[in-house]
Amino acid sequence: MAGLVRAIHVLQNSLMAGGWIYILTNRPNGILYVGVTSDLVRRIYEHRSGFVAGFTRRYGLKRLVYFEQFDDIRDAIQREHNMKHWPRAWKVRKIIAFNPDWDDLYETITR
Repeated sequence: MAGLVRAIHVLQNSLMAGGWIYILTNRPNGILYVGVTSDLVRRIYEHRSGFVAGFTRRYGLKRLVYFEQFDDIRDAIQREHNMKHWPRAWKVRKIIAFNPDWDDLYETITR
């Protein structure tokens, strides 16, 4: 029984770890993808390398143009869910306020 309690404690701690939401595109004002992860560098690397089959690979979405960090992954998941339902214009406004030139921010997160 003690092992089970420890497993629950570890699970709760991993769920409460921080998280990130991010937006990828293929070019300025191009197709947008909103995602969530607990490891931003690893996840963007996977997208850029084409390891992730699906929407991002199909449309060549490799340019990281926006990200936000959260202390709790559950908050990041909720934010991603909300942003996926935003109109495109709201997402574009958010990107322009954060990154007006639509620069690829991957290098800034790997330093």
